[in-house]
Order: sequence, then C-alpha cells, then structure tokens
Amino acid sequence: MRLHWGAATGLLAGVIISLGGCDDFKSNPTAAQTANAVPANAVLANAAPPNAAPANAAAPSGEVVPVAPAAVTQPPSLLQSRSGEPEHTLAPPLTLVTSEGSATPEAKVIDGADFASRRTAAARRGVLIRAQVILDRAHFSPGVIDGRNGTNFRRALSAFEAANNVAASTTGGLATLDAAGWQALTAADSSPVTQDYVIKPEDVKGPFLGTVPTAMVDLAKLPYLGYTTPVQALAEKFHMDETLLRALNPKIDFSVAGTSIVVVRPSAAPLPPVARVEVDKSIDEVRAYDAAGKIVAMFPATVGSRERPAPSGQYAVRGVVTNPTYTYDPSRLTFGNAAGGKLTIQPGPNNPVGSTWIDLTIETYGIHGAPDPTQIGKTASHGCVRLTNWDAAALGRAVKKGTPVLFIGAQSRKA
Repeated sequence: MRLHWGAATGLLAGVIISLGGCDDFKSNPTAAQTANAVPANAVLANAAPPNAAPANAAAPSGEVVPVAPAAVTQPPSLLQSRSGEPEHTLAPPLTLVTSEGSATPEAKVIDGADFASRRTAAARRGVLIRAQVILDRAHFSPGVIDGRNGTNFRRALSAFEAANNVAASTTGGLATLDAAGWQALTAADSSPVTQDYVIKPEDVKGPFLGTVPTAMVDLAKLPYLGYTTPVQALAEKFHMDETLLRALNPKIDFSVAGTSIVVVRPSAAPLPPVARVEVDKSIDEVRAYDAAGKIVAMFPATVGSRERPAPSGQYAVRGVVTNPTYTYDPSRLTFGNAAGGKLTIQPGPNNPVGSTWIDLTIETYGIHGAPDPTQIGKTASHGCVRLTNWDAAALGRAVKKGTPVLFIGAQSRKA
C-alpha cells in the first residue's frame, strides 16, 4: 500500500490497493495479509465525474499514481491523518422518504394493498410490493423490489419472521407470505410505501453507457462505468426493478428533468453499528448482528460456487472502498480472455464489483456490490460475496476495521 500526502496540506491524496482474484474481477499482485493492510490496486476514492479531469495518471511503469488530492471516503478506522484523526467518513445514506404516499391510481393500489383482498393480479402485486418495501425498510432486504414472489423476497420474509417470532408457513424451507406474516409486517410499518419523485437534472445528466460491454478489454476503454440509462439510475436510487419502475410510470420519458414519477420509498435509515457479519454459503445470505447478538440486517447474496467456493472460517473487515477501480490480471486468473493482458476497469455503478468493496483479511476476498441487482442470489461468483449496490453500501457504512466476518455453511451453488 502506498499513501500519498499533499506537500502543502498534509492531506491524503490517494491510496492504491490491489484487489485479488476472488470474483470475476479481482486479479492483481499479492496483497498484504495484515489487519492494517488494504489490497494493493483499487483507488480508495470517489470516482471523479465523467467530465472532470482524471484523478489518476499512469506512471511510466504503468502503475496508477494520483496526481491530485482525491476525496477519500473511508470508515475512520481505515485511513487516519497524521494527527491520528480520520480525514473522511462514508457519506450518510440519501434520505428520500416523504410523509405522503403518491396519489396516482397505481400507487393507491399498492399503499392500500391488503392480504385479505388480493383477488386481482394488480392487488396481488400490490401486496408483494408493499411487503418488499416494508422488509427493505426493516433492513431485511428482498434485493431488488420487483413485486414478485421470488426466492430473495422469501428469504427476507423468513429472516424477518424468525427475528420477530412469527410462526412461518414454509414451502421448500422458505417462508410463504400468509395472514400472520402480513399482520407482522404491517404492524411493524404501516406508512405509505410509494411517493412522487420529481426527476432532478443530476438524474439525467449522464453520460449514459447505453450498453455495458461484456469483454474486459472493452470495459477497460471506458473512462467511467456509469449507468446505462436514466431508468437504471433511478431504479437503483429507489432499490427498484427497472421493469416495475416503467410499469408504474407508463408513457413517461425518464430523460426529462422536472418530470414527476411514482417510485417506492425504500430504507432511508442507516444500519446501527454492526459487530459481526455472517456469510451463509448454504443459502446465499449475509446477516449482520449488533454487539448484543441481535440481527440488524439480512441481505440476499451471491456467494461463490462449488468450482470456485467462498472461504470458510472467521476473518475480519480490513476497510471499505467506495467506487473502486478493478484490475483484471490474467496471470492470476483461470477465467476470462487473457489476450488483452492486464487491464484496469474504471469506477462506477456498472464496474464489475459495483460501487462498494468491503475488503477482508483473507487475500483477494471481499463483499461487494454488483452491476445487475436482478442476478443477486441467482448466479454464481468466483468466490466473493456479491450484494446489490445499495445493500453493499449500507453494510459498508455500518462495519469498521476489525469487524468479524464468519463464513458458514456448505457451498451449494454449482456454477
């Protein structure tokens, strides 16, 4: 790890770390294995806006060297100034919740949804959307909010019911929403789950990618891995599936600032401090506990595969990186096309490791975001732990250096 200090200000200019080979995306030289180290090749800094001057420049050796002070957004335990005081901390979550639900017909169906009155397809979808948003706000994440009775929703419901001592109806080992579960959810949170949102200029500023390349050599050509469209950006802001966002806003042009749209209102409250993290490989789930041993969050996850399993045993958090870069090094990997050689992928929400990297004290492994939230818990990884970008960010704000991370259970996913 190399720290760069501004000569005049004494501020930390940048930290260069190396992400190893755990997921499809980490493949650089060996990182130090101490609790005080961070991997040696992601930039611990917020990515510069696409139109800004680059924060880093390639040295003659090919090494990335900061040329100007960067905005480092790290937990206080990871990076310290010369005085011992933290220079920066992670920004708080964006608060988007209002007191009133949307008055549109589509939103009224959702906010007025009742388990006993789910006679139509729209009413059944409304029940599921309302349940998913309540779970999201309780930090029992259903992953992407899509109004479907999918596995991630049922995992979240199972965890919520277990934490609240609700006798669950189960199918295939996972809870199925019933009257008792609905009563527990709506008793815990009866607030409207929809809101009107006016699209802001920054939501549509871009630039947008249109399509994200799949080949590493093509990804490496991009200056920033931003959103594909304004729809993707808005869907991620509100933890929503893009299809659901479009369905709630038919005939809307999402590229026009000032346009009012209907969205859900997900969790705005930060997690309390997390004292322990468990990664359950057998059911693709990450759980967070407070100092008293109470579960405070549950997230659906993609956790390795049988061919490239996640580790076992107890490790710890080494640090948290927001908007990491990623280096693909074929000399350290057994997958991907090696013809392009070693490649650096720039930051952004569509970066292969998403917008947050939680570094662990086992070389090359971490918990991180993902560019496609719909695939969490449904596809395999190369050993790391993938969460949605918003879940990874929430967990990253709640952990600190030294927080224990325990990998449990047998690896279940085949590929």
